[in-house]
Amino acid sequence: MSRKTATGKPAKARVKKPAPHSARGVGAKQADSGRGAVQQEVVWVTVDEDNHGQRLDNFLLAQLRGVPRSIIYRIVRKGEVRINKGRVKPDTRLVTGDLVRIPPVIRKEKAPQAAPGSRVQGVVEAAVVFENDQMLVVNKPSGIAVHGGSGLSFGLIEVLRSARPEARFLELVHRLDRDTSGLVMIAKKRSALRYLQDELRQRRIRKQYHALVTGDWPGKLGRVDEPLLRYEMPNGERRVRVDEAGKPSLTMFRCLARYKGYSLVEASPVTGRTHQIRVHSVFAGHPIAGDDKYMDDVSLKAFRAVGGQRLMLHARALELALPVTGESVRFEAPYDDVFSHVLNRLEVRAAGVN
Repeated sequence: MSRKTATGKPAKARVKKPAPHSARGVGAKQADSGRGAVQQEVVWVTVDEDNHGQRLDNFLLAQLRGVPRSIIYRIVRKGEVRINKGRVKPDTRLVTGDLVRIPPVIRKEKAPQAAPGSRVQGVVEAAVVFENDQMLVVNKPSGIAVHGGSGLSFGLIEVLRSARPEARFLELVHRLDRDTSGLVMIAKKRSALRYLQDELRQRRIRKQYHALVTGDWPGKLGRVDEPLLRYEMPNGERRVRVDEAGKPSLTMFRCLARYKGYSLVEASPVTGRTHQIRVHSVFAGHPIAGDDKYMDDVSLKAFRAVGGQRLMLHARALELALPVTGESVRFEAPYDDVFSHVLNRLEVRAAGVN
């Protein structure tokens, strides 16, 4: 039996008391303490349609950004968090119209982070290839991480949030490696995020990558079906290898063009493992050009000699049904100048032109 809501009809997320706040974080009064900023008053938030069905713990993590998960579970367990004045559990599913009580919570103050400059904001905004009320599709440049962390002050998602301060919700649907260019989906609503991630899990979204690999790709090699295992190097760097103890992984390949010493292939990952295309290419005996993680030093040096300056992997196309409308669409992203320059040089070399 479903729980009754505190209101009779759906309402947008709002604060009952004290003052209204953004849906992206609680904006209650704060005071400086030795341990950080403390929210001094109880905050009441009405759940909107976009948060319908979300777990309470995940809702609180979004409302109380920066508060550790352990604290979230503690305040729920102690009964300090209530829904419609009743005690609840962390895995309670929210219903549109629920009234959530959020108690005073101490948050650690973070050191100021470098904000994305106007130039990088302009580059990312210019890379948007599609946008509607539900989502964005961005042709991510090589060299930009999808999110900050691991020594990076910001990534693609932080740049978009900085460029769009009015946006209530912007979240990555999936990820690309920092050095991989191409199409990335960003959800503008939580309902769109749930839909798109479910479509990915059900393998209803088709991804196509273009990769320049070393050597002459065999025409009969159309698939690599090998399990992949993540592991850690002695220096702490995380990598992936083919290993029977790993997760099932499948990539479909098709050769698009051949050059002297290289081949341009289309790679369609059926599963979505970390470094999947890169490691499956190595397993096939044709590592991706410019891959400083999985390419041997001699081959990497030879690639640099022909002007190679980046990992030659590009998320070329996405095929999906759009959230809400269900319209079938296909997006394609052109190569950047560096990727195109390498292919042009190889074509000239293959033609024997000096």
